Order: sequence, then structure tokens, then C-alpha cells
Amino acid sequence: MRFAVRWEQKMENNFNTPLEVIRGNLKGAQTKASLSIGRMILLGMMAGAFIAFGGAASNVAAHGIADVGLSRLVMAVVFPVGLMLVVLTGAELFTGNCLMTMAAWNRDISWKALLRSLTVVYVGNLAGALVVDVLIFYSGQFDYSGGNLGAFAIKVAVGKAGMTPGRAVISGILCNIVVCLAVLAAGAARDVIGKIGAVFFPIMAFVICGFEHCVANMFYLPAGILASTNPVYAAKAAELYGITSEQCANLLTGSISRLFLVSVGNVLGGVVFVSLVFYTVYKKDLKSLQ
Repeated sequence: MRFAVRWEQKMENNFNTPLEVIRGNLKGAQTKASLSIGRMILLGMMAGAFIAFGGAASNVAAHGIADVGLSRLVMAVVFPVGLMLVVLTGAELFTGNCLMTMAAWNRDISWKALLRSLTVVYVGNLAGALVVDVLIFYSGQFDYSGGNLGAFAIKVAVGKAGMTPGRAVISGILCNIVVCLAVLAAGAARDVIGKIGAVFFPIMAFVICGFEHCVANMFYLPAGILASTNPVYAAKAAELYGITSEQCANLLTGSISRLFLVSVGNVLGGVVFVSLVFYTVYKKDLKSLQ
């Protein structure tokens, strides 16, 4: 009986309640908004690099699998390592930081501070991802499987750059709904294992579904662009996937426009479908605690 009571007490203290999660998010937003520009950029670069590492590893794991469902499953099992590192190290990720809008609505931070944070972190994420892109390209990793990995990187980038505008926005919305929910769920856990589990399963789901994440695309799109400059990888992409030279030539312009549209979708998903909903639900409770 005593053991059962102690176990119940331990379990009760093992996670935060939903209201505590929202309050923690508001407090965290104040800390994020108060960071200096330099720290925001560095923490943003770290987050961009972490997500890029997840993307690079998932490409390696899945590039030789022909079945689409199995390939996505393998990528989904590997990719979440990026957000795990972001959550556990305190790096700054643009998509997760869309949750800071709750603090702006609650007047804990100003809208100016929110926009400053999102803009600087977005630039930092892009810089960090691009550094990893260049390092991966020159590391020779794309030579795996006789250059098939390089061809796979081109295929992934061409698919993302060729999305219709509507699909890019909607897929971005769906993605950041799941990502922001994963970040909030991680805030419910009080131990490392709980945070890892809270991140892993939602992120696995969004990767399997093929939703679009702007920071992940900061790796995937430039990786394909770089790979397309190598004649061996480009020839392999044509042989294996039917990728034309024209598609490779249009990768840069398509990548820029689709990255922008996916980013818009991510903002809508995180701000409207997660932040606004949860803030509306808990607004009265938060006011009563002030």
C-alpha cells in the first residue's frame, strides 16, 4: 500500500498540467524575446544545423528504399533527432517559436519583440542549415551508393520545389500544427525521456505524412541544388528518377518561392491553429493567476 501511494505521488509529479504547460510557454517566450541579437543568431544557427543533421541522416537511411511508405517510415524514425536536440539544448527554432504569439496576446512581450525574435531566428536557422549543407556536400557523403544518395537529394529537392503554391501553404500549416504540439507536449514532461518521447512520435507522424517544414527545407532544397551541380549525381537522378536538366536548372527559383510559401503555412499553423486555440482556451485561467 505504501509503495502504491508513493508510486501515485511520483506519477502525479512526473508531468506538468496543460495549464502549467501554457504558463511555461509564456515564461519561456519572455526569455526568448529578451535574448540579444547575437545569442538569437547563434542559437538559431544551432537549431538550423540540428534539423539539417536530422535531414541528412534521414536521406542516408532512406535513399535506397523504393517503397514510398517504407521509405517515409525510415525517414520518420531518424528525422526527429533534430527537434530532440533543439528542445534539450535550448536552441531557437523558428517554427516552434511561433508559440511565442501566446505571450504577445497575453501582453507578456511586445509584438515588436516577437517579430524581432522570429525574423532573427529564421535567418539564424537558414544560416545554420546552409553551413551543414555545404559541409555535407564537400564531405563526399553524396557519393554513397555510387552517387545514388546525391541523386536522391536532387529528387527530394525537385519534388519540394515543384509543389503547387496551395499545396505548399497547406502542407506547411499541417506541419507546424504537429511541430508546435510536439513542443508543447515536451513542455509537459519533467524528465529527459519524457521530452524525447513527446517529440519523437508527433515528428515521426508529420514526416510520414509528408508535411512541409521550412527549416527542414532549408537543408533539403539547398542540398538538392548543390547535388545538381555535380554531373554524376545529375546523371544518376535522370537515370533513376527521370529528373530533367530543366528541372535542375529551375531548382533555385522554385526553391526560393516554395520555401517562402511553406514558411507562411508554418506561421499560420503555429499561430492560428495552435497558439490562438490554446490561448483562447486558457486565457481566463491565466488572467486569474496574475
